[in-house]
Amino acid sequence: MQKEAPCLKVPKINGEKAITTAHKLGLVNKELEVQRDNNCIYIPLAKSPSQDEIQVLQKQDINLEITKYTFPERKTRLKTLTELLEDKLPPHLLACVPRAMDIVGDIAIIEIPPELEAYKTEIGNAVLQVHKNLRTVLAKAGAVKGEYRTRKYMTIAGEPKTRTIHKEHGCQYHIDLSKAYFSPRLSHEHKRVASMVREGETVIDMFAGVGPFSILIAKTHEHVKVYAIDINPEAIVLLEKNIRLNRVEGKVHPVLGDAKQIIKQKLRGQADRVIMNLPEKAIEFVGAACKALKPEGGTIHFYGFVTVEEPLERLEQRFREEVEKSGRSVVKIFSSRTVRETAPYEWQAVLDAEIR
Repeated sequence: MQKEAPCLKVPKINGEKAITTAHKLGLVNKELEVQRDNNCIYIPLAKSPSQDEIQVLQKQDINLEITKYTFPERKTRLKTLTELLEDKLPPHLLACVPRAMDIVGDIAIIEIPPELEAYKTEIGNAVLQVHKNLRTVLAKAGAVKGEYRTRKYMTIAGEPKTRTIHKEHGCQYHIDLSKAYFSPRLSHEHKRVASMVREGETVIDMFAGVGPFSILIAKTHEHVKVYAIDINPEAIVLLEKNIRLNRVEGKVHPVLGDAKQIIKQKLRGQADRVIMNLPEKAIEFVGAACKALKPEGGTIHFYGFVTVEEPLERLEQRFREEVEKSGRSVVKIFSSRTVRETAPYEWQAVLDAEIR
């Protein structure tokens, strides 16, 4: 918007000096933007300068004229989370405000440290102010646990909900954070693994969840077959919705049940590629993954946890041992790296292995 206001008109040669001096005197209207033409600078005024203030400007050898000019309103800078909380939290607690959060659809997930528990509502409302596209802020109310890898949450601002639609790499996913595991921090992994799949492959996603690996693979390849297994019936319900939502019916085949049993009963020797994103327990399923591969072998994407005491090299060793127990062998581990930090001094890691 444009607004006419009183201003200081000064030659361009005096512009920088005039702006600095006018700011020091508290004369500048900070809601309007300074303007320029070929010869002059126009500084919007918050008030009429007194005679003394005019003399201060003139002493700086500034030739000035007080006139009127039409100015555009200054775009206000969005405040940071810490800035919004400065007058709501004791100063010594500002440093404890979480810097990171997960965003799933229109829901933010944040971890509130114990010392900020009394201020969780203020923090949640500030998050909504900073991120205008969000509707809900959830605080973690427990660890990921149980066979279904779910977590409890507490609504601290906005709509009390755990369901949303999340967009990632051109796909959309129905998510219910309270009923099925999903992490937006694995977005890069979803894309990376999908990009490695070749046309014509059969893929088994042993712990598919709501389908972020399976559906992206199907969406980005014309001729693939993906068996998406999960033991959590709520995850399978969401997965079936996501298959329809992304129009990959006929490519992604949802299967409810324990991956070991499903492979033993239905999918033995079917896969060119197996995805094992269950870092807590994947090591226990390596034998089943090897049985799922075609007789000539294939690729396994194996996820596990590493720590300072149990480094990546040890994870590789344990993986090789489990593969050999199944009667297969590791031709090579062509990629081995950490993916993300999951706790202090603990990381999720991935091994991409060629199995014969």
